[in-house]
Amino acid sequence: GFEPIETPAIEYLNVLTGKYGEDADRLIYRLKYKEGTKDEAALHYDLTVPFSRVIAMNKDLPKPFKRYQIQPVWRADSPQPNQGRFREFVQCDIDAVGSKSMLVDAEIICIVNEILTSLKFQNFIIKINNRKVLNGLVTYVGLNTSWTEEICRSIDKLDKISFAEVAKELKEKNVPDDSIAKLKTVVSGGTVTIADAENLLKGIPVGEEGVTELKDLFAYLTSMNIPKENFVFEISLARGLDYYTGPIFETTLPEHTHIGSLTGGGRYDELIGSFSGVDTPAVGTSLGLDRILSAMKQLNMLDKAQTRTKILVTSFSKETVIDSLNVASMFRQQGVNTEIFHEPVKLKTQFSYADKKVIRYVAILGEDEIKNNKITIKDMTTGEQKTLTKEEITKWAATI
Repeated sequence: GFEPIETPAIEYLNVLTGKYGEDADRLIYRLKYKEGTKDEAALHYDLTVPFSRVIAMNKDLPKPFKRYQIQPVWRADSPQPNQGRFREFVQCDIDAVGSKSMLVDAEIICIVNEILTSLKFQNFIIKINNRKVLNGLVTYVGLNTSWTEEICRSIDKLDKISFAEVAKELKEKNVPDDSIAKLKTVVSGGTVTIADAENLLKGIPVGEEGVTELKDLFAYLTSMNIPKENFVFEISLARGLDYYTGPIFETTLPEHTHIGSLTGGGRYDELIGSFSGVDTPAVGTSLGLDRILSAMKQLNMLDKAQTRTKILVTSFSKETVIDSLNVASMFRQQGVNTEIFHEPVKLKTQFSYADKKVIRYVAILGEDEIKNNKITIKDMTTGEQKTLTKEEITKWAATI
């Protein structure tokens, strides 16, 4: 039930800024266009904020409205090819707008599980938390909720740096030592279950609400037959973007931590309202296509590159090129993707080209074949060769 949409690569700068948080805002590519005015523009940083603007501008869309979107985004970041991190990369987003039910969140997570399973990823884990639990955690350690964004930005780095480094960063933000110590016992003191979080946040309304949502969400995921080893509650998961309001989720490969997250998303019930003035519940996730491909390449999960071309027609000389063109045209008219080698070079070179492009069949038209009105077909996979008449070739081509 997800419909495709696209949004412009360029957005007004004031549409993008103030939605992601300070760290992310610094990575937005700003354009030298009407700088300092309301029309100042930038390349979009993600697909969620532009999508929220579209929903705010089209209030009559039937709700719930579900969309998918596959487009490039731009971030002024340091490229790290082994992590699939680039300045321009392709995001694949799925989002649903108009429902507060945890069933929607479960459906999004179910799609992530289905995609990664279909791609044959092994031992991936979908980490799940709730920003309301994090709000409650901030209260639990003795701070008011105005500290939530700062705390989240810091603990979101725990998959990359130690708690000691996080603690140093929090200290520089003037977070009290006793609050840092209390936080450490929770986020770096071993596995914390949802039941543990429930006991921890008892009496803190926002935390209790987050725990209830997680209990419903996990029950739905179990009912949808997602393997239990594929998802887990992770109380230290923060997701650095400021617009999240409820469940958040992120997929990683525990055995290959250098790769980073393959997917990431969550619920953002207030983002659309920042444009329309009316809060509209929404939840979604992004799948980083470049990150996923980088991971598959490093884990040797990709088959040898293949081409759509099924047949390569050889070229022996200027005198035989017309016959080669006629044969290529015959294959194409049958709907068979066909290439013709442009230069009359050694047959070995043409075979090598077919091999590198994984073109399975080579149609050989030498002087003998042309004289006898026949074509030799070489199967590059098996090495088998057979010489057929044009009538026999026509029947054969219909079977490949």
